[in-house]
Formats: sequence, C-alpha cells, structure tokens
Amino acid sequence: MIIPWLLFLAVCFVVIKSLYDFILGKKRHVMIKTWDNHFSTEVFVSLLVIYIIVMFGYGLIYFILSFQGIILVENGELRQVSILGSIIHSVYFSGVTMLTIGYGDITPVGIGRFIALTEALIGYILPAAFVLKMVQFSGRSREK
Repeated sequence: MIIPWLLFLAVCFVVIKSLYDFILGKKRHVMIKTWDNHFSTEVFVSLLVIYIIVMFGYGLIYFILSFQGIILVENGELRQVSILGSIIHSVYFSGVTMLTIGYGDITPVGIGRFIALTEALIGYILPAAFVLKMVQFSGRSREK
C-alpha cells in the first residue's frame, strides 16, 4: 500500500511546483506575442494551465486517497462506483471546489475536508495572483 502514497507525494510535488513557478514568474520556452500592453496571452495561458494542473492534481489526490478509505460522499450516501466513475467524481469535485462553485452534491469526509479547503484557497488566490502578474507584466513592457 505504499504505491498510493508515492503517487500522492508525486502529484503534490507537481501541483506545488507549478504554483511556485507561476507565482515567481518562471519563464517557459513558449513565447506568445501580445497584441496589447494591457493583456498578456502568455500569462493567461499560464494561468489556464495552472488551473488545469491543480484541478487534475487534486482530483488525483482524492482518487488516490479513496483507496485508503472513503474521501468523497455523493448526496450524503456512500456509493460504490467503478474506478473510472471514481476518477470522474474526483476530478468533478476538484473542479467544483477549485472554481469555488460548491454545488454540494459531492462532499468530502475526514481528511478530504482539509484537502478541499486547501484547494478552495488556491482557487480563490490564483485570480489575485493573475492580476498581480498582469500589473507586473504591464510595468515591464512600459519600461522597454
């Protein structure tokens, strides 16, 4: 049963590294020309990729932890679903939590509540980081 924990740590590393690189503004090798000084396609695409990485990363975390016990409960009932259904539920719950929609049809249990809380916090802070990146990017382009 060490493989789920190794996968859990690997996914956590990728999510944290992606967030760290986005916040610190690490440059990628892909350069996209911008049309206007007030909008950076590069920063927007980076934000979109970060959202996708975090959403699928947390979805995988919920899925991996489901092997250790039930993490997500659908409509207040414990349901047995296939592995594919479990992956779909995990990624769906992750997306709903990340985007702070929170329908309430799937709820976390136990440690899943803390994990969902951290994901919601990241989903809440990322737009602010995006705005700061845009201001920072506009400041650099004006200096040149």
